[in-house]
Amino acid sequence: MSKKVKRYFIIPIFIPHQGCPHRCIFCQQETITNLSGNVAAPDQIRNTIDLAIKSKHFLNQRPKQVAFYGGTFTSLPTTSMKKMLGAVRPYMEKGIIQSVRVSTRPDSLSEDKLDILDSFGVSTVELGVQSMNNKVLLLSNRGHMSHDTINAVKLLRKGGFNVGIQLMPGLPGDSKELFMETIDDVVGLEPDMARLYPTLVIRGTGLAQWYKQGKYTPMGLNDTVNLCKEACIRLENSGIPVIRIGLMSSPSLLKRGEIIAGPWHPSLGFLVRSAIHLEKLSPCLPTIGKGKNIILRAPHEEIPLVVGHKKSGIRHIEAITGALVEDIIPDDSIPSGKISVQSL
Repeated sequence: MSKKVKRYFIIPIFIPHQGCPHRCIFCQQETITNLSGNVAAPDQIRNTIDLAIKSKHFLNQRPKQVAFYGGTFTSLPTTSMKKMLGAVRPYMEKGIIQSVRVSTRPDSLSEDKLDILDSFGVSTVELGVQSMNNKVLLLSNRGHMSHDTINAVKLLRKGGFNVGIQLMPGLPGDSKELFMETIDDVVGLEPDMARLYPTLVIRGTGLAQWYKQGKYTPMGLNDTVNLCKEACIRLENSGIPVIRIGLMSSPSLLKRGEIIAGPWHPSLGFLVRSAIHLEKLSPCLPTIGKGKNIILRAPHEEIPLVVGHKKSGIRHIEAITGALVEDIIPDDSIPSGKISVQSL
């Protein structure tokens, strides 16, 4: 059973490639975020927060958190870190914002830097781990090794921070078996949360050159869904919630030709969650020959997971049972994660 992660109203501040010591083979953050340049100047941060405050969703009951995404926050000059965090501080002092989250590399932390983060109200640090296999990290030009991740998590735990780990299945040199070994290593680190970002081939990256030269073959969508499903099950059964699967859409990312290859799907997370849910339901389903037509009953909120993307879940159930699904009826008396099947 995974631990419950506090849900925030997130105000994202993107700092694409800022602070990064070099460019990884897969990276094109300007395309991913639809931003470039110095987008994290203090006045722009304040403008972003002020705009969020005007949103009709801002007044919900969730605590508010500013999140610095992209780049390597703790590799920025100390003065830059303090300016960015200082732009948020007045909102925290007034109780408008409750905390701050930053993303960084495992090899860019020190006690002095963490002291700065703590003094400005940073509560969560997400590490761009990508893999725990050193060969994969070298091929991806990450510039850090698995021991850096182990040390970073220990340092963050000592400082009292919540720890997030970001992983990228499908990197050069990776495989299903190696990635699941990475998952086992991450489980041993006991982070508070994880994200899965399957590798895409994006124009302008070193990986794009490798792909065109035939040196790299990306994972297919079905293999990606199955691998992420297994990874999620293992992580969440170990108490580590997976809070994101797949990159968020942006106008520049979806621009024609920017994604050259790879398992892109606008609803990848839903595909994986539906696959997980259907696997849980398998013991509840009748075997082939028990009936020609069936009616399903499931909790109202879980019906989309049962139906699946473009009814792929229904087709999966029909293939297992050999019966035609005539209807699916919402029934909140059915326990979560279960389904009732009526043969006709």
